[in-house]
Amino acid sequence: MLRTMLKSKIHRATVTESNLNYEGSITIDADLVRAADLLEHEKVEIFNINNGQRIETYVIKGKASSGVICLNGAAARGACPGDQVIIVSYVAVEDKQVQDIKARIIKVDDRNKIKN
Repeated sequence: MLRTMLKSKIHRATVTESNLNYEGSITIDADLVRAADLLEHEKVEIFNINNGQRIETYVIKGKASSGVICLNGAAARGACPGDQVIIVSYVAVEDKQVQDIKARIIKVDDRNKIKN
């Protein structure tokens, strides 16, 4: 049996911008993408701490060290600049591999710089 387990989490990132007219996705600072072991176009869920909304989209890598967290396209309706969000990705694994999964938890400050 396959189980869906947490793979990566960027905790309490601050939305820096939203772009309703872009095709879709979430743009994330390349440093955070790397630290969280995310890939460009990988599916992620975004939990908006301010309004409780949950959004599903995919990753676009932003400029390194920019601190950018930008919701694009329809996802832009789910968060405003200044909102805090949690960004997560999952992995499907067989039962016998569950104990080998160690989620990458990335905590950031209010400028989206890595704290840990």
